[in-house]
Amino acid sequence: MGFLLAANGLLVLYISINAFRLYYGDDWEGLFESITGYGLGGSSMALFGRVGGGIYTKAADVGADLVGKIEQNIPEDDPRNPAVIADNVGDNVGDIAGMGSDLFGSYAESSCAALFVASISSFGINHDFSAMSYPLIISAMGIIVCLITTLFATDFFKINNVSEIEPSLKRQLLISTILMTAGIAIVTFVALPSKFTIFDFGDQKVVKNWHIFFCVSIGLWAGLAIGYTTEYYTSNAYSPVQELADSCRTGAATNVIFGLALGYNSVILPIFSIAIAIYVSFSLAAMYGVAVAALGMLSTISTGLAIDAYGPISDNAGGIAEMSGMTRSIRERTDALDAAGNTTAAIGKGFAIGSAALVSLALFGAFASRAEIKTVDVLTPKVFIGLIVGAMLPYWFSAMTMKSVGSAALKMVEEVRRQFSSIPGLMEGTVKPDYATCVKISTDASLRKMILPGALVILSPLIAGTFFGVETLAGLLAGALVSGVQVAISASNTGGAWDNAKKYIEAGTSEHAKSLGPKGSDAHKAAVIGDTVGDPLKDTSGPSLNILIKLMAVESLVFAPFFAAHGGLLFKWF
Repeated sequence: MGFLLAANGLLVLYISINAFRLYYGDDWEGLFESITGYGLGGSSMALFGRVGGGIYTKAADVGADLVGKIEQNIPEDDPRNPAVIADNVGDNVGDIAGMGSDLFGSYAESSCAALFVASISSFGINHDFSAMSYPLIISAMGIIVCLITTLFATDFFKINNVSEIEPSLKRQLLISTILMTAGIAIVTFVALPSKFTIFDFGDQKVVKNWHIFFCVSIGLWAGLAIGYTTEYYTSNAYSPVQELADSCRTGAATNVIFGLALGYNSVILPIFSIAIAIYVSFSLAAMYGVAVAALGMLSTISTGLAIDAYGPISDNAGGIAEMSGMTRSIRERTDALDAAGNTTAAIGKGFAIGSAALVSLALFGAFASRAEIKTVDVLTPKVFIGLIVGAMLPYWFSAMTMKSVGSAALKMVEEVRRQFSSIPGLMEGTVKPDYATCVKISTDASLRKMILPGALVILSPLIAGTFFGVETLAGLLAGALVSGVQVAISASNTGGAWDNAKKYIEAGTSEHAKSLGPKGSDAHKAAVIGDTVGDPLKDTSGPSLNILIKLMAVESLVFAPFFAAHGGLLFKWF
């Protein structure tokens, strides 16, 4: 999955550039401005995958858990549970399609932002195609590096024990990052001239090739730092999740309080990592530096996606094993893989959010360059109203997605309860439940409930740009970026930690975990409630916010010439 996505994204972008060159000829600024539409297309699809997929999977998951596990006391993925098929399908829709399209969107947009800024710098003016293609060559090098990294997990280090699974997956990230640093150095010194100029809001800034090497590398290492921080806060091998599990002794309320605090805490280090990456890359190479830093973070996308898709695949395998009545040992193995995959999925979400922050800042810079905004002054009322409304949008968006999951889950719970009470022989396992109705509830809900959040994301920049002008739109984008990243990280990590606290109690591997269990104990019931509350946070609202901040920025960039020429209608009238 990882390689297919990275290779397809690169191939289609390369073909598009060469096809558009036939039409645009030597007008490289026009050529790469039209290529920004590639990023808009990628992000628009990601909106469907992330928001629609998130609503689908969590409606099924919450419905299956509340009635099956808590009320009827039957195990997870039990074939007697009517929502079980919808739940398993949901893993693919939300985690695989959603995550893939999200990271593809980031990848397409960071490439487009870098290419656009390069086209109005010396690369584009002098028609230096190898330097112009630098973002594409970095991605190509990333594919080669990830191929080599794969061998470390499959051939060089053999896995003989359950406890080695998670460290092996995490090692993949570290190895790919170290190898990629060397890869970046080779590409930078071969593809780029030793000295050139980069467009910097009206001026041309003189930059050396080793500056660009540092920009890409700091993005790459910031991604690793965010990944490992996320893992520390969401893995049950470390104290934050163990403390969270311990808080279940006194019931669900303390579990929820501790979980929220953990989520807010987990924002601190990733934000510092992003801040350092932005400061260094911007100081060295202006907005082009930020765009290639985002590309650096995404250069190991093949490995990142592989360890992310690992969880849903093992989860589905576990579901199949349970439903087909295979032996207990098989289910235990898939559970061990799933637990490792759960933590690495949290690392993947951290990566996706971190890269979304850098990407949308790079797109913001490209938008400002295209709309010919030199500075964005927060003290002017036009900008400030945009800023404060932009900061509110992630909350509005999250409210819509959370509520969608809640109302869809409500329908699912009612349907599952109806089947348990009205179908004779269902609990005994002598008749099959009606799976199709539950799948239909999830499908209908995800398609219907996606319309409003989608409209909010797509219409906000259009309304702001058309009626209030480019300065207000710049404020709107900045506000949405700043608040969206914080909400996304805290929501994802809170949900991930609650999920793993529940799994920690269920596994009962340490003395501490045994004292809280077994399944069905009061502490376990409190943990299940936390996990159910966290489900829409970690799989719907949190990750969907990446799309909000990126799609608004890329849309503003695509429409920037129109807004610059005809925007601000309200201020023109009054």
